[in-house]
Amino acid sequence: MILFDPTIYYTVLGAMVFLAVVVFFALQRITPGYGIVYDRKWGPSVNNRLGWVLMEAPVFFAMLIMWLCSPKRGEPALVVMTSLFLLHYFQRSFIFPMLIKGKSRMPLSIILSGVTFNLLNAYMIGGWFFYLDPAPETYGASWLTSPLFILGCAVFFTGMGINLHSDHIIRSLRRPGDTGHYIPRGGMFRYVTSANYFGELTEWIGFAILTWSLPGLVFALWTFANLAPRARATHRKYIEKFGDDYSSLRRRYIIPFIY
Repeated sequence: MILFDPTIYYTVLGAMVFLAVVVFFALQRITPGYGIVYDRKWGPSVNNRLGWVLMEAPVFFAMLIMWLCSPKRGEPALVVMTSLFLLHYFQRSFIFPMLIKGKSRMPLSIILSGVTFNLLNAYMIGGWFFYLDPAPETYGASWLTSPLFILGCAVFFTGMGINLHSDHIIRSLRRPGDTGHYIPRGGMFRYVTSANYFGELTEWIGFAILTWSLPGLVFALWTFANLAPRARATHRKYIEKFGDDYSSLRRRYIIPFIY
């Protein structure tokens, strides 16, 4: 399949590394206008719930289609690793949006950029798993009992647990009909402003370990490049809104004790 020609694939992979660096520094100056930092200047918007579904669902279906269309779709290690990827995006696409409280908006421009980013990640991961892996024997059934896979799964599910718990804490801050913003407390919020982002970053670091792959590493790099500046902007918004009540907590942005 021409789309997964090694030259094209590795060119896309290299471009994604370069763009991750560009995006990280660009987002230090530009804050995507959704969530607590929503800004109408980002253009037409839709309900936050619909926005999350539109942004996250395409990657779920893209990965599912690549899996089902691959001659390697029944290989045990690939089934498990793909299922972990799909588990994350099923939750983000169809469960997380339905739990959102409030009446926030999400700009269509943010949704479009998110869809593009997500589909490229599906291309990287799915292409590697099902069409391009240069050492297919790596992902034999024995991979499921390898130290790297076991360690990666432990990190992945730890990150997922942190992410889900942090989202629960954020949702619990509001009563029905409330649209205010409050300081989240407890869990990993003791250490960072964006504990939910820390959980997601930890997930994809775990995924990079359990797949022990270059695209897994690039995915984790992109997650940091996208979420770290976002966490920094959220931190500043909290200080602007809550002043010393927040700054006195001495939280880092996204990585406990470091950043």
